[in-house]
Amino acid sequence: MNDPMNRGYTARGIEPLFKASKDARIVIVGQAPGRKAEETRLYWNDLSGDRLREWLGMTREEFYSTDCIAHLPMDFYFPGKGESGDLPQRKGFAEK
Repeated sequence: MNDPMNRGYTARGIEPLFKASKDARIVIVGQAPGRKAEETRLYWNDLSGDRLREWLGMTREEFYSTDCIAHLPMDFYFPGKGESGDLPQRKGFAEK
């Protein structure tokens, strides 16, 4: 949150959206969270999350309650809406 690139989000009270437990054995890396995920504070809370859970053979409850899965986006914040969907994550953020 203290990174200068995050100042605008921090000023609006938006916290980074991710989950990473020391007990995680699987890491799911995705793009930046979508608008719905940021609003509900629940990563993969959209149609792509439904599809992902189906591929994994997991219920919503299993997916969100376990510490065995880490959820790490390439950017911790919703980048905004573009002309044809969400904007891509901020350039250079994933490398940090």
